[in-house]
Amino acid sequence: MTKASHSYLRSLALRIFSACSFAAAATVGASAQGENFPAKPITMIVPFTAGGAGDILARMLSQKLEQTWGSGFVVENRVGAGGVVGAAAMQKAPSNGYTLMIAPSATMAVNVTLFKSLPYDPAKDFIPVALVARTPFVLVAHPSLPVASVADFVKYAKAPPKPLFYATAGPGVPHHLFAELLKSLAGINMEPVAYKGSLPALNDVVAGHVPAMFVDLGPAISQVQANNVRALGVSTATRLASLPDVPPVNDTVPGFDVASWQMIVARAGTPQHIVEKLHRDIGQAMEDPGLRAQIEKAGMLPVRSSSLADLQAYLSTEIAQWGDVVRKAGIAGSQ
Repeated sequence: MTKASHSYLRSLALRIFSACSFAAAATVGASAQGENFPAKPITMIVPFTAGGAGDILARMLSQKLEQTWGSGFVVENRVGAGGVVGAAAMQKAPSNGYTLMIAPSATMAVNVTLFKSLPYDPAKDFIPVALVARTPFVLVAHPSLPVASVADFVKYAKAPPKPLFYATAGPGVPHHLFAELLKSLAGINMEPVAYKGSLPALNDVVAGHVPAMFVDLGPAISQVQANNVRALGVSTATRLASLPDVPPVNDTVPGFDVASWQMIVARAGTPQHIVEKLHRDIGQAMEDPGLRAQIEKAGMLPVRSSSLADLQAYLSTEIAQWGDVVRKAGIAGSQ
């Protein structure tokens, strides 16, 4: 072998060794970064007001994760435009896992069709990390309405020449879309009466100014127990422990199985090992009996999240399903 050949082979060997060493170092570095994450406080964006379901859930989950990670959380309410303001802030956040958002179904699925344009694309700008809770709703009616069941309600809504009015917390929210889905599946005639929030809407149902509405479980229970409203059916396909005597709407109207939901998302481009750690640790936190009991007491159902791939598929399905409901309600592009 010539000196030139020997020199070439030696140079080649050194390059291969350097490349392998760099790759190994990069792997170890990524692993170490994943193990050390989080090394500083995490900001959790809540796109709705303090005291709402998402805010309550964010604070309960943050406290549990602080115990796990030994790192603080900052819950930041970014309110406005049906969750768009908060989601737009999340869309501008760095892709490093240190900014998360607790995103309700309205922000992640409904707004895609409800708004003419959005400053974010939930399917492209965010990574679903964990589905953490579902919020069941209850179809309630004022006692003066001559109905005692969902079957009675459907029959009554089909009978009069004028539509049956229902209260809602505004266009495109679950209170509105669940009623529109029932209207579509049951073939009944109903029209919304919009309020600036679910509690004013429920108060007017209690007062008898509007005969019925879909309302989330938390505020519904006390009104049902006080006999201020009559609970006709729950929105989930199974009965709820807190209202065991109230059957699912699905028993009368097949295909009606809905709830609003809350999902933790990271910014697109977040390193995969950080996404996997978030997914794993949030999933473990959600197994804690104390946290699950707190969530149930707040009127929500804790969720055991599926795989990251399944979460992405679930989001796509929800965007399509609620897009169809929004279009049938005639409110597509209305915001």
